[in-house]
Amino acid sequence: MTVNKTNAVLRVGRFEPTFAEELALRYDVPALPGDGERARFLDEHASDVRVVVTSGPPGVDAGIIGALPNLEAIVNYGAGVDAIDLAAAKHRGIGVSNTPDVLSDSVADTALGLILMTLRRFGAADRYVREGRWARGGRFPYGRDVSGLQVGILGLGRIGSAIATRLLGFDCAIAYHNRHPVEGCPYRYAESAAELAQSVDVLVVATTGDRGTRRLVDRTVLEALGPEGYLINIARGSVVDQEALVELLQGGALAGAGLDVFADEPYVPAELLSLDNVVLFPHIGSATARTRRAMALLAIRNLDSYLDTGELVTPVLRPRRRDRQ
Repeated sequence: MTVNKTNAVLRVGRFEPTFAEELALRYDVPALPGDGERARFLDEHASDVRVVVTSGPPGVDAGIIGALPNLEAIVNYGAGVDAIDLAAAKHRGIGVSNTPDVLSDSVADTALGLILMTLRRFGAADRYVREGRWARGGRFPYGRDVSGLQVGILGLGRIGSAIATRLLGFDCAIAYHNRHPVEGCPYRYAESAAELAQSVDVLVVATTGDRGTRRLVDRTVLEALGPEGYLINIARGSVVDQEALVELLQGGALAGAGLDVFADEPYVPAELLSLDNVVLFPHIGSATARTRRAMALLAIRNLDSYLDTGELVTPVLRPRRRDRQ
């Protein structure tokens, strides 16, 4: 049965189909209109909105937060909250939730797939057969073994830890860098991203994508990884200096890259499209039916919980306590 909460909840952003379907089964929620109709909509409804439900770009910026005077919580579909202005939300005492854990395995599987495809050149090998080059007598170039490599993980959180666990099955030696060492962690800790990159064969970017990590993987880090090193990014495109990455890949200063995310999605630098040592995915890290439904249900649990109790199930920012009618 659909519950009509039109006066309390507002949709913002482009919703992934599974989330849109699951939400529509339970709630009748209006979407924030585009620029042409937004001003009139906000004049009529802004004061009614207590909760924003959001998914993906354009996100919830300070302008939207400022236009909703009674906003109390932002429910996000996805683990990353980089499209939400957390500083503006915190200043107002607005709670923010995300959907952690339920997507960790799928994203870790994607990272492992990118590592295998990039180092072993599986995608290029597939194209080699399809284009008839094998039949014409050419020998496909060697790839690089994954087993036994030194792998650095930038961001040893839930997803980074799941990636590390998978790589142990390949007898890889794991190192990591976080803002602070993880207590009791069995992996080697590097004091900086550059130090980590310099000491490994493969650098996997699994950190959050926020203002604090913007271009954390800069030219210095990429050059430290070196001409025998590979970059794998399943975090956010904003974490990597994309211009420097393209330049170094073109010039042979990096061995290759496996990328699920980009700085200006869905647009990918044209220079990358012709490079056979680069594997490109359309941001599919969590894109399985099971995982996307689990994400949708967790986001809806956060919405249900906030409307019923004023508490979020998986808060990134806890809402300021308010008197409830």
